[in-house]
Amino acid sequence: MATVTMTPSSSTMKPRISTLCPNSLNSSSRFINNRKIPFTPGGIFGRRATSKGAAVSTIDDFDPKIPIEEAATPPSSWYTEQSFFDLELDRVFYRGWQAVGYIEQIKLPHDFFTGRLGNVEFVVCRDDNGKVHAFHNVCRHHASLLASGTGNKSCFVCPYHGWTYGLNGDLLKATRIKGIKNFNVNGFGLIPIKVATWGPFVLLNLEKDASSQLEVDGDVVSHEWLGSCSNILSMNGVADSSLTYICRREYTIECNWKVFCDNYLDGGYHVPYAHKGLASNLKLDSYSTCIYEKVSIQWCEGGTADAQDDYDRLGSKALYAFIYPNFMINRYGPWMDTNLVLPLGPRKCRVIFDYFLEDHLKDDRDFIAKSLQDSERVQMEDVMLCEGVQRGLESPAYCSGRYAPTVENAMHHFHCLLHSELKE
Repeated sequence: MATVTMTPSSSTMKPRISTLCPNSLNSSSRFINNRKIPFTPGGIFGRRATSKGAAVSTIDDFDPKIPIEEAATPPSSWYTEQSFFDLELDRVFYRGWQAVGYIEQIKLPHDFFTGRLGNVEFVVCRDDNGKVHAFHNVCRHHASLLASGTGNKSCFVCPYHGWTYGLNGDLLKATRIKGIKNFNVNGFGLIPIKVATWGPFVLLNLEKDASSQLEVDGDVVSHEWLGSCSNILSMNGVADSSLTYICRREYTIECNWKVFCDNYLDGGYHVPYAHKGLASNLKLDSYSTCIYEKVSIQWCEGGTADAQDDYDRLGSKALYAFIYPNFMINRYGPWMDTNLVLPLGPRKCRVIFDYFLEDHLKDDRDFIAKSLQDSERVQMEDVMLCEGVQRGLESPAYCSGRYAPTVENAMHHFHCLLHSELKE
């Protein structure tokens, strides 16, 4: 059953109105949540977060208790400051479950894939017995990366000095260590990471935990990662085992990772203005949003395909699920695509699109090519939008904005979740 996030009403609390930036850049101060803050051109609210402590104080420039109808969006510093970005890595991405890949990538024994999240290099593999493991992709000798890309290997051999590790993480061979003292081979295996699967997805939890060597049960993960909406996603084809993996597309975008998420979570607000081709095939007045614990789902009905044209990429109904903090699942027509947003810095992210298709169309090359072309057009339109927003966020003319309450509730939910984790 859906869990709706409620905000306190004005009858139960006295709201604090966040005043937006005045039009004049010559103003000597700003009032944010009733606090007078001096303004310096080029600075965010007249101050820059130059340390972890300053980043923590910036968190309070957003107040999740203010109802969306009266609330201001988070300040620009959330999207521009290095110290705030570092805090996010520590408190958001290095905690909880993070989607990192697909079972398709480790379908067979000895299959592996690698990745990076923040400063964490990881490798996920399947051993001889079919068990899935994940490790920090770092040799215990002198820190060289062990593996790269994807592939199939019976062991990992360090390209630097030849130390060799089994797919269960054990150190199998340490070269030229004659004369070494106080060396325990059992203490120099790869550092494990907690790993789990749900549907077609592989997830990691980077928190230090004594049980991290264990492969976590999918039911536990569905509760922790998806909460009460896991059945809804399953019933709407997200965990469909008959889907065929088609391909991957990657985009490096000059914007903060949250800019891309915000764009996704505006309830179709930007679609008729920025994606006219897509908008013509959607019934935008049907857009609706459901909020769950750490997930929001947007729904939209598709238009009717031309009777003389069998091409129907979008189908009759589209589901757009955002899984906090950075994973999106889009299920429409015969397609499912996912968007994984990887933070690369305060003003840069990488978005990985993976495409899945219902089995009966996997050999229809013309349909696949046309669908991917249409999707690519939408993505490039979004890249242009997001990079433009980032440049605006870095302007001294902008401090904070407002929400459109009827459509941007999923975005507000995202910001409230982020605030909660950053405050911990």
